[in-house]
Amino acid sequence: MTRLRSLPAAVRWGVPPAVLLTCTGLLGWSWSLPADVTPPTPRAAEAGFCEALDRALPGSVLGHHRDDPSPASPYTAGWDSSPRTVLRCGLARPDYLNDDPLASAPEVNDVQWGMTRDPDGGYRFVTTLRKTYVEVTVPPGAYPNYIDPLSSLTDAIKATVPEGL
Repeated sequence: MTRLRSLPAAVRWGVPPAVLLTCTGLLGWSWSLPADVTPPTPRAAEAGFCEALDRALPGSVLGHHRDDPSPASPYTAGWDSSPRTVLRCGLARPDYLNDDPLASAPEVNDVQWGMTRDPDGGYRFVTTLRKTYVEVTVPPGAYPNYIDPLSSLTDAIKATVPEGL
């Protein structure tokens, strides 16, 4: 305590705010890191579609730049919509498609989607009638309309994932 008192007043009063600013900066930096997303394990026949899709995906979705989650994988993609929008390709058929999937299945630019609500208030969309399942998770508040990002992704999906299941 006596060492601290021996420092000039400007240093004594400046240290706590500097520490607080540093901690705040580190916390903000850690929040901006890509989210951890477990990549799916597609079957061999589906892996090629997913790899082609990964190359064809847009660099931005409605002004949000692509910022892939970790670990890096050709089966996942993300956009820094804060909270992050995540695409996964090659996953197993989601259970929510068993609950009358076409009852609430929007069609966006000739791509049919099944959808469900996430427990956190966001939405999960998954392609139907394609050779592999492509899922897009849209967290609450990421876009003015939760379905908006799908229109930015459909051209890449149509070009790389053929119809039929």
